[in-house]
Amino acid sequence: MPTKDAVFAAIKEHNVQFVDLWFTDITGMVKSVTVPSSELLNVIETGLHFDGSSIEGFARVAESDMILVPDLNTFTLLPLHWDEAHRTARVICNVHTLRNEPFIGDPRNALIKALRQADEMGFSYKTGMELEFFLFRAQDNLPLPPLTPFDSSSYFDMSMHPAKGVVRDMVSELAEMDIQVDSTHHEIGSGQHEIDFQYDDALVTADKVLTARVALKAVANRSNLLCTFMPRPDANLPGSGMHTHQSLHDKQSGTNVFVDTENEYGLSQTAKYFLAGQLTHARAMCAILAPLVNSYKRLGTSFEAPVYVTWAHINRGALIRVPHVTTGKEAHTRLELRCPDPSINPYLASAVMLMAGLDGIRQQLPLPEPLEETLVGQGRSRVRQLEVLPSSLGEALDVLGQNDVVLSALGPFISDRYIAAKRQEFEEYSRQVTPWELERYLNRY
Repeated sequence: MPTKDAVFAAIKEHNVQFVDLWFTDITGMVKSVTVPSSELLNVIETGLHFDGSSIEGFARVAESDMILVPDLNTFTLLPLHWDEAHRTARVICNVHTLRNEPFIGDPRNALIKALRQADEMGFSYKTGMELEFFLFRAQDNLPLPPLTPFDSSSYFDMSMHPAKGVVRDMVSELAEMDIQVDSTHHEIGSGQHEIDFQYDDALVTADKVLTARVALKAVANRSNLLCTFMPRPDANLPGSGMHTHQSLHDKQSGTNVFVDTENEYGLSQTAKYFLAGQLTHARAMCAILAPLVNSYKRLGTSFEAPVYVTWAHINRGALIRVPHVTTGKEAHTRLELRCPDPSINPYLASAVMLMAGLDGIRQQLPLPEPLEETLVGQGRSRVRQLEVLPSSLGEALDVLGQNDVVLSALGPFISDRYIAAKRQEFEEYSRQVTPWELERYLNRY
């Protein structure tokens, strides 16, 4: 962890004038308060008071006073061109009450609490996320449709299109902010790209995702482009997911406890229990992992987006996949959950994924047989036996409300406010009259 001395040495060396204090509301939107760098010492020692009454899901007016407590692990310099006149740094904060206790409505605190439970069981939790997004040409002063993808390349295409330079600028910008990328490639859809982050502790990965979504939009904006993490921005294009790789490690030795080289799938009994827990709670997790009305335009309808609650090694339509591990690299054994999309709150998503898996370990839940073959062409009787993910945000919220494990991962404060906010979103959507309805019905009836 960087010391105060190291932070202030960096501030002095780079002539930092301002520090942005970041935190999130329950939906994952970044909120920020800026202080002069000369005030940072006071913020580190006593926190920064702010009014949380207008923050989504935070507090009633009567209990609105909150304190931002910086996590110095997240201190980083922001790229110069974000504000060329005033060098600025960033630090992510935890939210506390006036009693200096972690605020139960802070999403980052929800993940920290879940990680503490894993620690008590002897585990650390690591994740790696694959962030998909679209680049569209900006349309100043025009209605949005039709969206125009910035390029027409497809999966893993080698291209000299300027989009390649934009994505490389994104990777370079992330590196400036101490976020290392494993790889990047073009995805299936026109204008669709993927950036894969290095595997890390779950809290660090969540911080990376939060930061990257801001940074990638900033880079795109400089090129007069729209970067969007909307799961399905166009019915004629595939959806964007955020496949999440996960493993548990022994907190003393750091050894990956998912490994068993004698098992057909390379999975230990602990890994099987963890996998069974996530399958058991998958439908309830969807309200957090696929959090938008639009998320359900991706799940089950877009290419390789899961719909059935299954697991497999090869079948990429499975909800959870066990990626192949090269001989000698067994320490990389992991589970890939394929339903999350890039609009998630990364803290809440990581918390519910972890708690679902830990419940499987605690309860020693049985693991169903894998389903390696595709479900296309399967008999209806077999398909009918499989659980399916929710088909709408409304259904996902109904399932969430009945699942004590996922609700406990959020805590009663966050869960009540999250469900209320998302229920309102779904009801507003349900009242809309779409152009499709007008075109189909207006003159016919």
